[in-house]
Amino acid sequence: MSTLTEKGIKIDLQTSQDDKEALSQIKEKSVIYDTKNLDLWYGNSHALKNINLEILENEVTAIIGPSGCGKSTYIKTLNRMVELVPGVSTSGSISYKNKNILDKSIKVEDLRTQVGMVFQKPNPFPKSIYENIVYGPRIHGIKKKAILDEIVEKSLRGAAIWDEVKDRLHQNAYGLSGGQQQRICIARCLAVEPDVILMDEPTSALDPISTLKIEELMKELKKQYTIIIVTHNMQQAARISDKTVFMLNGEVVEFSETDQLFSNPSDKRTEDYITGRFG
Repeated sequence: MSTLTEKGIKIDLQTSQDDKEALSQIKEKSVIYDTKNLDLWYGNSHALKNINLEILENEVTAIIGPSGCGKSTYIKTLNRMVELVPGVSTSGSISYKNKNILDKSIKVEDLRTQVGMVFQKPNPFPKSIYENIVYGPRIHGIKKKAILDEIVEKSLRGAAIWDEVKDRLHQNAYGLSGGQQQRICIARCLAVEPDVILMDEPTSALDPISTLKIEELMKELKKQYTIIIVTHNMQQAARISDKTVFMLNGEVVEFSETDQLFSNPSDKRTEDYITGRFG
């Protein structure tokens, strides 16, 4: 038996496997996104105001707040999709893996390969399930059918939908239910092996059973991916996230561990929002 002491924690270890598990629990997670002094304008409208956030890898971070508070705008800055809106300007920085993604030398195509996005409304391509999943890998030059077949199965299993669609891979994805379509979109995202998955209210158009499946999926996916989710559903944020950001009028009011934010918020505006006094 060996003894490991790190950060004041003493652990008795019986096997090398125990060593690995103990170390993985103690190891600090890395910051994957570091937003500093971010301001964003749509023309003359000041949409994001001095945003400062550190988001850790392999966690689910939820962003909550009333409509128009800047939630979706912020998440779309993380893969620079916000730049598709005319008249957008920014100041400050967003570091992804220690590189400022707002720097013009950063290729958005490369960024969006590493940072996938799932939208509010399921948006599969009007193609077969198989063609939806292989779309990204083919763009990246993968042509061999055996490899594409493997990617399809792996991605659909990763999105917890393989067993439901494995016998209908060559049928149009539009023939699936809304919840299934959303999981196909998640699988399509996984097919290019991103590090981060952005989700902009991914369950708001789904029924409760489909919503539960997506939430269970997120808990599994965070073992391999970092997930940042915008949600209007505070109960959902409380169920699935490790940390929660509360935004109001383009500002971050509070950012903390989810349990703490919902049970003992430090700002009166957070308390008023989560108790239903506004929003």
